[in-house]
Amino acid sequence: MIEPRLASGLQISALKRLAEAEGDFATVLKKGDAISGAILLIGQVRGTDPILYERYSSLDGQSAWKSVDLGNSSDALVRDYWKKRATRDPDLWVLELDVASGARLDGLLAALN
Repeated sequence: MIEPRLASGLQISALKRLAEAEGDFATVLKKGDAISGAILLIGQVRGTDPILYERYSSLDGQSAWKSVDLGNSSDALVRDYWKKRATRDPDLWVLELDVASGARLDGLLAALN
């Protein structure tokens, strides 16, 4: 049985509030479908080394954030990737989180698993 999940817009809002509550930054780069849009997350620690994350469902119906392997994750490569994805998926949300530490980023991702 597939578990119900929060609407995409609510998930984005929750991630933004959690990040900003600790003094981190969260920016919506692209708004998608408020109910069921996929979410692509760009995580950075103090503005460096962007990592793309996407939520995937497992066989048991649970979901987890997985990093998208782009090889060398430069700002330009990450931007090009999500812009191409957005042209194929107009419902896609793109959220950028800039946090103080890798542990903080892991905590934010775990909060909405």
